[in-house]
Amino acid sequence: MDSSIISVRGLVKSYGAVKAVNGIDFSIAEGEIFGILGPNGAGKTSTIEILEGLREPDQGEVLVSGFIPRERKDAFHQLIGVQLQNTAIFQKIRVGEALDFFRSCYTDGHHPESLLNLFQLRDKIKSFAKDLSGGEKQRLSLALALINDPQIVFLDEPTTGMDPHARRTVWEIIADCKKQGKTILLSTHHMEEAERLCDRIAIIDQGRIIALGSPRELVRALGADKKITFTLSVPTELSLFRQIPGVSKVEQQNNEIVVYTAEPQKVLLHILSEAPTRELVLSELRISDANLEDVFINLTGRKLS
Repeated sequence: MDSSIISVRGLVKSYGAVKAVNGIDFSIAEGEIFGILGPNGAGKTSTIEILEGLREPDQGEVLVSGFIPRERKDAFHQLIGVQLQNTAIFQKIRVGEALDFFRSCYTDGHHPESLLNLFQLRDKIKSFAKDLSGGEKQRLSLALALINDPQIVFLDEPTTGMDPHARRTVWEIIADCKKQGKTILLSTHHMEEAERLCDRIAIIDQGRIIALGSPRELVRALGADKKITFTLSVPTELSLFRQIPGVSKVEQQNNEIVVYTAEPQKVLLHILSEAPTRELVLSELRISDANLEDVFINLTGRKLS
């Protein structure tokens, strides 16, 4: 039996001649944190806004907890929480007033007091929205997204503008939402955020899903779980490293050579043994785990952030 709470089939959305979303398919299981990664203009926000009922798709089928998002809006809006990429809050509303007003729009939900404490906004209760910092505004928009205790939460870049401490606090809140059985769709530019929180991730580029799986599955698809990174004293053809047994991929990123392998010790010994005979001097040498950033660069040819 299909346990999907969100189902997307053949989704297409164009703006004039630009096809922002170009026939994507995915499903999200109940209680899952599902991430969407992609560069600016890839179609992430358009996809999320269609699922939220803010935009009409040109083609395709979308079901969110049995609802077609733009139908039966009152009932649909009771079960979702939405934090937009750029949440517009009336500038002369106070933090406490904003929470009280949003809570009044729903038949059920959290008491505003609990969210003031959860998002560390207690001392800002009488502050106007216009006087909040970027991180504080983001925390307020997240509190408003959760005010109705939603079944499904849409988070578009939830930790933008936050300092590291605030970001980790929000990660704990998102993880706690999952423990409560909520389903979360998360769009982010923060690779550590995606790796730490998401059960599965869809990487979108030019309106299409180019990879889909758990963070571990996506990294394994590189064919390596480690990378050896170094700089060289003189320019060298990458083919020298590609022919080493155990090497799955070699890239040049700016001035660095990156060698991907599942056998880092064996490959490193080979490189070091060859270096003197070819008069190569290696510097800034390090071995590290392959990660989502590496997957993204491998698939799109560029960094996400």
